[in-house]
Amino acid sequence: MAEFDENQTIMNERTEDVTNKKCPNCGATVVFDPGTGGMLCEFCGYQTSLPTPEAGTSICELDFESATQTASFEWGAEKKSVVCKQCGAETIYDALETAAVCPFCGSTSVMPANTENSMAPGAVVPFACTKEKAGQNFTKWIGGKLFTPTKAKQSAKPESFQGVYLPYWTYDAQTTSQFSGRAGFDRRVKRGDTYVTETTWHHVSGVYQEFIDDETVLASKKSSNSLVKTCEPFDFTKLVPYSPQVVAGFIAERYSIGLKEGWGIAQESIKRRLNSNIHNYIRRNWHCDRVDSVHFSTLYSNITYKYLLVPVWLSSFKYNDKVYNFVVNGQTGKVGGKAPISALRVFIAIMIVLAIIILFFSLTH
Repeated sequence: MAEFDENQTIMNERTEDVTNKKCPNCGATVVFDPGTGGMLCEFCGYQTSLPTPEAGTSICELDFESATQTASFEWGAEKKSVVCKQCGAETIYDALETAAVCPFCGSTSVMPANTENSMAPGAVVPFACTKEKAGQNFTKWIGGKLFTPTKAKQSAKPESFQGVYLPYWTYDAQTTSQFSGRAGFDRRVKRGDTYVTETTWHHVSGVYQEFIDDETVLASKKSSNSLVKTCEPFDFTKLVPYSPQVVAGFIAERYSIGLKEGWGIAQESIKRRLNSNIHNYIRRNWHCDRVDSVHFSTLYSNITYKYLLVPVWLSSFKYNDKVYNFVVNGQTGKVGGKAPISALRVFIAIMIVLAIIILFFSLTH
């Protein structure tokens, strides 16, 4: 397995200090528009396209072994201030946020990542699902919940949508696994008046290789991993190079799970995948019926990574004094989360199923 050299230097992308672009028609601030993929003035409707990325801003895989910023940073407990360039108001915001909107005049101030303590994102999955579409998808999603009370469906109006770019690590690696296990071969044997299955076991061993492409890790301790997972996946073929314009008008959370810790999380997921794939590899190559007692050790080489921002719409609703959080994928519109469940509806459904089973057996016996 690759070792970490904490004395080597990571190459950080350079970003603009602040993006606060004004509308040429009315002077208001323009923000990124998921509907068009360009910039929009929400006051007068002025639109403009984003500039074409300059040469050298293509999305690259970065060498993992040359990275030094591998520690996790608990920025969630730290607060910083933003001074609005338009109205002069000073706003306190969570240090994990790299973009902020002035609550007084609506001006957008996009702050760069702290290059002293953390790296800047290399690429972004832009918002493609609008706030209105996210609301429509949520209404359809909760309306299809069979066990959710009708009153909950009627009262489940999102209090407010917040567009957030969440941090992700993705890792690529070549894996070479040395494995051993048992391959079982079944045969039918007659014993008395009945046939039984007997399995003959043979020891097997070998080497299995697989290239891991874009193993993803949510790099946030602030956002619920289980909640975000319900709205995945994201299409990483639609990545664009990071620029302050793309995140204008949205909160962008800085990572709180560092590169090294993220790689450890990724390895656990990779091991589960390799375990399943090695079982299938033994079945295919030994033409056996069963696989058992598989053990393997893995070497990782040519490890690379990307630091990405992915879009989500976050919101919640209240029912019976309980808050239910949900998330909408800002790229695909997929909704995830938990909805209220009626115990009475579940009980009635169970009774109906039992009645059908009893009726079926009474008619067939």
